[in-house]
Amino acid sequence: MAISAYVFIECTQGKALDVCKKLSKIKGINSCHAVTGPVDVIAFIDSPDINELGKFVVEKIQSTPGVMRTSTNIVTG
Repeated sequence: MAISAYVFIECTQGKALDVCKKLSKIKGINSCHAVTGPVDVIAFIDSPDINELGKFVVEKIQSTPGVMRTSTNIVTG
């Protein structure tokens, strides 16, 4: 079952714009924005299922230089 999620991303200091630019180029990330507040970047992604979502976040987002921490928030409605 296909799912969508917002991934909240904390970055190393001063790297939010760089991280957002890199993530915007990754296939599967629908949108990416540097934001103010408790997180630095928010990415919106679609995935075929929960297992693929987890793999995508670890392999594509968390491995991006400048990313310190992520929180994945699945869309429920």
